[in-house]
Amino acid sequence: MLLGHPVLFKSLCYVGGRWVHSATASTVAVHNPADQEVLGHVPMLDAAQIEEAVDAAHHAFTSWRWLPVAKRAALLLRWHELILRHQNDLAAILSLEQGKPLAEARGEIAYGASFVEWFAHEARRLNGRTIPSHIDGAQLGTIVEPVGVAALITPWNFPSAMITRKAAAALAAGCTVVVKPAHETPFSALALAQLAEEAGMPAGVFNVVLGEPQMAMETLVRDTRVRAVSFTGSTRVGALVMQTVAHAGIKKTALELGGNAPFIVTADADLEQAVRVAVAAKFQTSGQDCCAANRILVARPLYERFVEQYSNAVRELQVGAAFEAGSDVGPLMHQAAFDATVARVEDARDKGACITVGGAPHARGGWFFEPTVVADATPGMRIYDEENFAPISAVSPFDTLDEAITRANDTEYGLAAYLCATDLNTVFQVIRRLEFAMVSVNGAKFTGAPIPFGGVKASGLGREGGFEGFEPFVETRYFCLGQLGLPVTESMPATHRASAPAAA
Repeated sequence: MLLGHPVLFKSLCYVGGRWVHSATASTVAVHNPADQEVLGHVPMLDAAQIEEAVDAAHHAFTSWRWLPVAKRAALLLRWHELILRHQNDLAAILSLEQGKPLAEARGEIAYGASFVEWFAHEARRLNGRTIPSHIDGAQLGTIVEPVGVAALITPWNFPSAMITRKAAAALAAGCTVVVKPAHETPFSALALAQLAEEAGMPAGVFNVVLGEPQMAMETLVRDTRVRAVSFTGSTRVGALVMQTVAHAGIKKTALELGGNAPFIVTADADLEQAVRVAVAAKFQTSGQDCCAANRILVARPLYERFVEQYSNAVRELQVGAAFEAGSDVGPLMHQAAFDATVARVEDARDKGACITVGGAPHARGGWFFEPTVVADATPGMRIYDEENFAPISAVSPFDTLDEAITRANDTEYGLAAYLCATDLNTVFQVIRRLEFAMVSVNGAKFTGAPIPFGGVKASGLGREGGFEGFEPFVETRYFCLGQLGLPVTESMPATHRASAPAAA
């Protein structure tokens, strides 16, 4: 792999400002999903080494938390500048290990960098407040403090941006972090660590570890010095993280989990716009996106025309490896994802759905699958009921808006939803009635650094991005300040002392 800055391709973990091997010489191979070729090997640390990373972060926190916010911000902005300077190299690494087209990878790098810049500036406004006192002679207020060491556990589908979205908020607030990326896509995380080091981040502030997934998660979560846990991944694994937190004690926990996003097209929608938005909402990252449109529900008067135009648009998508010119859809991440995709399409076909486009493994072989449209999908089909991390989409008609909303909400998930409509009364009605934390109207692009990203129901807890993104990493502390040198009761007029309530 030819990089302008070759040192970005790291094959070691980063602990306490040092690049470290596995103590047991255990490694795991990282494959290019486009051709299954081995890109390299990374060390799998044991529990003791992961604890060393927590040691380093805990030690660094004692000074990092007291560094003036302007100095923390300056370091983050330097990190941001380096990420953008090396955007092409970072995108190349990401595309090779994740498989998404190079243009999408460049977009992810820019998107991820935006969180570093946002939180660097927003930390200057992480203020406490003065509270009007209800106690005679007392001054009341709050201060906002970092919680301590944060464990950040991230997935393979956005291996750069999911780290910066969490780490930027934590670091800007004054926390130190231990990142545990997916072992399928570790090189993006290690490249970010290299740039953090070049930016001048003190040793121990930003650490990256790899290890057997369950052991690594449990080691981090159970460590009493880890005071915040932020996880992005499946709902199933998120439940395991939550259970582990519960057994380990009470600590800040944020979970960004799965989705089964509905995409509602009302009878008054602009049909061409709806088709264009649906393609974008479904096929980014080859459909391997928790916000991908999984269930496309179309008003019956538009249904046949929508299916025809949508199918034609999907037929035009180009399937290819990341570095091939014009690639729109890349490979699936691994064999398990490929097998699940084949099974879901076959299940839909067996249950009477109509495959209008695709529906089979792609002719180029490997883990490539044809972009697929499954029309007349119904509840009970796996493609309709389950989150589909694949370039396959289910389309169904509806007769009334109430029916569409009921069907959209009929899922355990509550992350993202989409609506194409032109009538404002319809738009606001649907936004309020959908049981999803984020609703995008007439567009596929809705995330970004200023917005609170997260889900409800089985899609998670907490938010990332926006000012709310600080919440998992800070505590609000309250103070009550009496007159210096005197108890609060001594400052009260004598006529009020007897009626002053005792402290609870």
